[in-house]
Amino acid sequence: MRREGTDPNDVHMSDVLCDYCHASWTEDVPVIEGHQGSIICSKCLSVAYMEVLGDGSPIDGGRCTMCLEDREGPCWQSPAYPEAIICRRCIKLAAAAFKRDKQVDWVPPGTS
Repeated sequence: MRREGTDPNDVHMSDVLCDYCHASWTEDVPVIEGHQGSIICSKCLSVAYMEVLGDGSPIDGGRCTMCLEDREGPCWQSPAYPEAIICRRCIKLAAAAFKRDKQVDWVPPGTS
């Protein structure tokens, strides 16, 4: 998502916000973009990963903010912004993208 009032012709890192915590994109916190500008930061992805693929308590289904699809099965819902949901499939895709990126220091929680 983008900060309200962002000039679409002059977007800065600080204008890009995580849909799940609304934190700005920084050099220290990488992000992954989904459909239509949806964003999840590495910190929220770590929480979602543990909740859905670890030993957490995921919700059962919902409309994924990242892929815009209605999903059955385990999903993570942001505790701060309940409209922000990410499905297991998108968690796995984002995790794989972060693991492949040599410039991103991210490992799946519980595997380091």
